[in-house]
Amino acid sequence: MGGRGIGCLAGAVLLALGGGGYEAWALTGRDAGGPEKTAEAYFEAWSRGDLGRMRGLVADPPGDFAARHRQLTAGLSVTSIALEPKPVVRTGPDAARADFTVTRNLAGHGDWTFRSTLVLGRRGGRWRVRWAPGTLYPGLKPLPTTWSLPAVHQPPAAFVAADGRPLPDGGSLDPYVSSLDDAYGDTGDDDPDGDPDGDPDGGGTAWAVEVQQGNAPAQRLKLLGGHPTKKIRTTVDRHVQDAAERAVASAPSGRAAAIVAIRPSTGEILAVADRIGGRGAFVSSYPPGSTFKVVTAAALLDKGLSPSSAADCPAVVVTAQRTIRNHEGSAVGSATLADAFAQSCNTTFAKLAVDRLGPAGLADAAKSYGFGAPVFTGAGGAYKDFPDVKPGADLAESAIGQGRVQATPLLMATVAAAVADGTWRSPRLLRASVLKPPAESRPPAPHDVPSAGALRDMMRRAVTDGTASSAGLPAGTAGKTGTAEYTDAGDSHAWFIGFKGDLAFSVFVLEGGSGPKVAAPMAATFLRAL
Repeated sequence: MGGRGIGCLAGAVLLALGGGGYEAWALTGRDAGGPEKTAEAYFEAWSRGDLGRMRGLVADPPGDFAARHRQLTAGLSVTSIALEPKPVVRTGPDAARADFTVTRNLAGHGDWTFRSTLVLGRRGGRWRVRWAPGTLYPGLKPLPTTWSLPAVHQPPAAFVAADGRPLPDGGSLDPYVSSLDDAYGDTGDDDPDGDPDGDPDGGGTAWAVEVQQGNAPAQRLKLLGGHPTKKIRTTVDRHVQDAAERAVASAPSGRAAAIVAIRPSTGEILAVADRIGGRGAFVSSYPPGSTFKVVTAAALLDKGLSPSSAADCPAVVVTAQRTIRNHEGSAVGSATLADAFAQSCNTTFAKLAVDRLGPAGLADAAKSYGFGAPVFTGAGGAYKDFPDVKPGADLAESAIGQGRVQATPLLMATVAAAVADGTWRSPRLLRASVLKPPAESRPPAPHDVPSAGALRDMMRRAVTDGTASSAGLPAGTAGKTGTAEYTDAGDSHAWFIGFKGDLAFSVFVLEGGSGPKVAAPMAATFLRAL
């Protein structure tokens, strides 16, 4: 692999973790003293299994640094590792990252491959690895962790992309495919998209890569072995999935991120790139921040306002005894609702919600856009109920996606899809005829959503003239940025939701900071790759 301006890592590291085996290391374009040199030393130490040397290259290593590596190796019976580093990318004057692919052979049962990121930073004039558990596997948290490799029955089916070709292996789709296996792996002869010549008695013993963190249930990350003989088509588009994976890998400073892409006209999930852990894009909820203003704007429009209605946007407003500030103290002054939406005015939407909307109006719009609805993708998922918002300060905070409002990346992708098409549809990873939700958890039927036409224009303006105008998004993109605070100190998650043609999506960056500066440019990377 080549690179210009800075050195880059290339080749592979092959490490045998037992008797015999082999080692190999290839490097090109070294940059003495830079992050390339530190990455080289770290991967070289890893190739020798020298955990002490690896620890010495880490800034503020946790006390269980070596133990975490050994627990994974022992729990999964790892016999060998192959590391394939990508070029080091400098993400700032004191920050860099080295993406890499790791393949572990597990007790001869097969290879487990996935991508991760080595994050580097300058500390006291020296480049050091900024290690976190996610370096071992994306999305891991600093919690007690147990790895296991139990033998399981392999259902006689293989899940493939929408075009019938194999799904990309080694990416963040693996936990979702494992969930499909659990629920639908025995679906076979009645599947019209299956292989008619397949052996209905296929399957056999497989081995499940499982991880348990803290007191949470174990998550299945990958199935190895077995002999699936029946193909079941998912809705995944390989091209869209690849673009989403590349965009998520570009998150600054190796931040955990996710992209969910949906076809608005059908509800089909075209891609899930997820580095926030397991099936986090489907099941983990976060404050949606200003992306929720799409819902609040829909409610206000439904109450009689129009995009041209007067809607002042001061830097600070006090409403219901709650002081609301705009991000970074911005102000528009005398404005319209469309102006306030494009510039993401917290002060406007909080005050209008209290003065003109009320809790019931906001809740009705949120439910119409899917908040609190049962979700049945085929690979799990859960939306939290929309909170019982109280009048006053609670309503002001909720209207700007803060307070007690929570959403998954999947849910916010369906919000964007509903605006794009004018109809809310339950998202799914399999054909509707294959999904068999129980009656008590059946998703709502497709239905029209309020104010979609006006919202489409307002979201286009947010990209052309608003907070996303400097993100480099392709022409024809519509969207909404979000910077969602999750601590009193102002620490924020970064969001962007949007659509272009018959493609809707959400971008979420855990602890990513600014939606306009972080999530929206990642959305541009995603769309340009298409």
